[in-house]
Amino acid sequence: MMPTTIPNDIVDIIQLAVAPVFLIAGIGALLNVMTARLARVIDRSRVLENLIRTAPEGEVRDEHMVELHALDRRMKHVNWAIALSTLAALLVCLVIATLFASKLLSVDLSQLIAGLFIATMLALILSLVLFFMEISIAAQTLRISREFRHRRRR
Repeated sequence: MMPTTIPNDIVDIIQLAVAPVFLIAGIGALLNVMTARLARVIDRSRVLENLIRTAPEGEVRDEHMVELHALDRRMKHVNWAIALSTLAALLVCLVIATLFASKLLSVDLSQLIAGLFIATMLALILSLVLFFMEISIAAQTLRISREFRHRRRR
């Protein structure tokens, strides 16, 4: 039995598709981080909602409400970041499929491929900006109580 060889065209396409595949892996890792942050925000908001329901009117309840509002903003930012990262991953998949279609059908789809890749980068950039905004909100709302802030290590 003769070994089958892969046509050079297919080898070329696979070589071209390697970089976008690594991009998908990177986006996947980013999505993993984002979804973990979203889960923590959701868990904290549930705790706060229960504390607010049982807390009497006053300063502590108001502080919980301020934190809950910040968590809501964080949740919106990270949800959009996740959606845009997912869109970027889907667009990379379209880039790869279009590369194969272009070569196999002998059609010049370079403009479409370039457009899809630009759209991928724009979605990823917006996703990262929103993720940065979520992190910024988290850093701004981080509170260490006075009791612990002024203590020195012994």
